[in-house]
Amino acid sequence: MTGTPLIVNALGQLDNPNAARSLAAAAELNPSSEQFTVDARTLAEARASGLTAVNITLGYVMGDLPPYEHTLHEIDVWDRVIESHPDDLLKVTTAADIHTAARDGRVGVVYGFQNAVAVGDDIGRIATFAERGVRVVQLTYNQANHLGGGSSAPAESGLTAFGREVVDALNDHHLMVDLSHSGERTCLDAIAHSRVPVSINHTGCRALTDLPRNKTDEELRLVASRGGFVGIYFMPFLSPTGHARAADVVEHIAHAVNVCGEDHVGIGTDGPVTAIDDLDAYRARLAEHVAQRQEAGVSAAGERADTFPFVVDLRGVDQFRELIRLLERRGYSSTRIEKIMGRNFVDYAERVWQG
Repeated sequence: MTGTPLIVNALGQLDNPNAARSLAAAAELNPSSEQFTVDARTLAEARASGLTAVNITLGYVMGDLPPYEHTLHEIDVWDRVIESHPDDLLKVTTAADIHTAARDGRVGVVYGFQNAVAVGDDIGRIATFAERGVRVVQLTYNQANHLGGGSSAPAESGLTAFGREVVDALNDHHLMVDLSHSGERTCLDAIAHSRVPVSINHTGCRALTDLPRNKTDEELRLVASRGGFVGIYFMPFLSPTGHARAADVVEHIAHAVNVCGEDHVGIGTDGPVTAIDDLDAYRARLAEHVAQRQEAGVSAAGERADTFPFVVDLRGVDQFRELIRLLERRGYSSTRIEKIMGRNFVDYAERVWQG
C-alpha cells in the first residue's frame, strides 16, 4: 500500500524492556508505571515504527497496593512522562488528538485501565478518572472482581448489579467499556447493558484457539453489531501450541473480519514496539515470572514457562509494516488494511468519546 496509514495500538506499552530499570521491573508480579523506561530508544523506535497512538495500561491491576490511590499516582506518573517529552508524546483525550499526533509526528498516549477495581464502591470516582484523562476502562482482569467475572472465573460469573452501575457511569462520562479479559457471561451481559458501543481491545478468536482469553464468535458478533471495536493481540493464545507466529495473527484478524465485518476490527498487541534484545536471557527469567502469576492466581489458561508473551516473528520496529505486508499478501485492499491498522479504532473513539 502507498502512504502511511494511521497506526493505533488499542492496547500496548511504551517501554524499553532492555533497560536496567525495566529488566528489574519484569521480575516483579505487578510493576508500577514509574518502573518502565521511556527513554530515547523507546521514543525513537515508537516513532520509527509508524505508531500513531497507543492505549497504555496504568493504574491498579492486581496485588496489595491500594487500588484508588495507586491509580491516581500512576496518572501523575504518566502526566509527568508526557510533559517531559512534548515533541514526542501527546496525551489523547479526544479522537481529534490522534489526528493531531499523526500530523505532528508524535505518538498519542491513551490512558487505560486493565481492571476497574479502583472504582471501589464509589461511582463518583469515574468522573475523577475521566477528568484526569482516562479514556479506556477494562472491567475485569483474569480473576473476578466486584463488577463481574474475568476469563479465569467460573463460567456463570456475570455482570453484577454494581457492574451495571459502573457501565452506566462509563457511558455517561464517554469512556470506553473494554471487555478484554472478561468471562463470556460478563462480556455478553455488559454488551447488552451498555447504551454505548463497547470494545474488546486485545483478544483472539476462540473459534481458532479454544482458550478463555479468546472471544467466542457470539461475543465478537454482538460487539460489532452494536458499533463496537475488537483488537487482535500478538499473544501466545493465538496458537494451541502457545508458540504464536505472525501467520496466526493474520488468521485471527481474518476470522474477526469475517465475523465482525471490516469496520470493527483492529490491533491491540499487548506489547511495546522495542523488542527484547537477548531472548535467551529472557527465556531464563520467564519461568519464574509465569510461576509467580500462577501462584498469585492471576495467570490465564495458556500461559506456560515455554511460551513468550509476544509473537516472536512480529515484534520490534518493523512489526506494523510486516503485518501490513502480510495482510497485503492475504489479498486485503489498502482501504481494509487502513481500517484494521488504525482507522477503525479512531472511528470507534469518535462514537464513544464524542470528540
